[in-house]
Amino acid sequence: MHSMIYLASQSPRRRQLLGQIGVAHELLLPGDDEDAEALEAVLPGELPDAYVERVTRAKLQAALARLQRRGLPPAPVLCADTTVALGTHILGKPAGDAEAAAMLARLSGHTHRVITSVVVSDGRPPALATSVSHVRFRPLEAAEIERYVASGEPRGKAGAYAIQSQAAAWISHIEGSYSGIMGLPLFETAELLRRYGWAF
Repeated sequence: MHSMIYLASQSPRRRQLLGQIGVAHELLLPGDDEDAEALEAVLPGELPDAYVERVTRAKLQAALARLQRRGLPPAPVLCADTTVALGTHILGKPAGDAEAAAMLARLSGHTHRVITSVVVSDGRPPALATSVSHVRFRPLEAAEIERYVASGEPRGKAGAYAIQSQAAAWISHIEGSYSGIMGLPLFETAELLRRYGWAF
């Protein structure tokens, strides 16, 4: 059994969630020579579930290559990707404040899906799991959206919000995994890590 894993994610929330279940980890982040954002580009006609799984696997391949290139000690690598979907439409990270406001206006009064895929590999065939949660927003007023966008919170967040922020006040119903909505579904993550000797 390994004593730690590599987390190939810049998300502080994923670090916090791994810590919550007692998984020691080190960050394995892209270097300046890698175009990490390019991995998240949506292909024409791609559906949300297929998109999240493809991007998560692509992140893993990049991370395993990074591990080898840097000559780091072997350990399992964990990658994850989260997207927000309204019907078949993917709401990724907003490019700016105007796009963030438009996304939140679309989510207002509707139920959307938050899809998070997690993949783990130590070089063997990867083990992947996907969590799908449903989140309902109450109808939002333009001024509420404007205040939230001005706070800077939507930046870098799929769907332009974070559930652990003030946007929680808009959410009338959740069905699924709270940690999955945050970016790392802990039940699925623990099940994957069991295969690598972890006990929970």
